[in-house]
Amino acid sequence: MEVCANSVSSGIEAQKGGAKRIELCASLTEGGTTPSYSQIALAKKLLTIEVFPIIRPRGGDFLYSDIEFESMKEDIRICKELNCEGVVIGVLTAEGKIDKARCAELIKLAHPMDVSFHRAFDMTADLKEALEDIISLGVIRVLTSGGKASALEGAEVIAGLIVQSRGRIEIMPGAGVNTANVTALIRLTGARVFHASARLPVAGKMLFRNENLNMGADADEYSYSLTNSDLVKNLLELAELAK
Repeated sequence: MEVCANSVSSGIEAQKGGAKRIELCASLTEGGTTPSYSQIALAKKLLTIEVFPIIRPRGGDFLYSDIEFESMKEDIRICKELNCEGVVIGVLTAEGKIDKARCAELIKLAHPMDVSFHRAFDMTADLKEALEDIISLGVIRVLTSGGKASALEGAEVIAGLIVQSRGRIEIMPGAGVNTANVTALIRLTGARVFHASARLPVAGKMLFRNENLNMGADADEYSYSLTNSDLVKNLLELAELAK
């Protein structure tokens, strides 16, 4: 199990629950963006499981300007300096194809770290073609919902991608994976790995509360979400039973 961790605290919970690895992200409301230097450094200091920061300079699409691409390269250098086990990338062309030239540049820069491909894959025009392109780049795994809103909805497509991959790359289902569907997802896809945030809401401890404004769109300023170790453990137990 890989946990999508929105903080070092979530990473610690993921480790307690038995996760193998975290994808460390900021701003999960945007699908995940690159975490801060301090978050990466602290995660590497406090965790013994693998830390794979996402390299994504902003929310939105995966077509990046030259300045954004330079930012991605600098973030990869930082992850390498901090001895991360790997990074998670995804760059597309305007036509919805894998940007093989830019991805190859990032992968070369990341060496000897491992590289995973995130759900930019699901935004490509042709998933089968995109998978072959990613495999040719030497990426070790790809996170996918099968091009659907959730991995369960895309289970049939994911199963097809696993067959297509023929063991050349790890296909990791993710998006909406929870205790209610992980058993069905694994049985339907044949996947050996999966990706989930396993988060629960946590009430804030502020005594004074200004209810007249939000700092972000539709945000609740007096609660936050955190990965829960018991939920991670439960997901792993259910996944084991589904094998």
